[in-house]
Amino acid sequence: MNTKRHVICDSQGRPLDLFVTTGQVGDYIGARALLNSLPKIDWLLGDRGHDADWFQEALQDKGIRACIPGRKQRKTPVKYDKRRYTRRNRIEIMVGRLKE
Repeated sequence: MNTKRHVICDSQGRPLDLFVTTGQVGDYIGARALLNSLPKIDWLLGDRGHDADWFQEALQDKGIRACIPGRKQRKTPVKYDKRRYTRRNRIEIMVGRLKE
């Protein structure tokens, strides 16, 4: 059985909160579980799996700007800061270290 790690980390790639689910569970479950534990932040970087209207609205209600590209099947494209999104590699490196 596979697992998914849903992680909140800071801008340096240090983990702040972790939620583990089985591999077949969608990213929305992890996003919903960690939503209330988000620290006071200006931006949230997420991958395409977190592109949901309810999630974008919840972040906006908290005063957080989202940098999440739209899913491929979305009919209207989502605007996001592509330069800022490249910083997600810190998150990927941190997840790789957790796996080790």
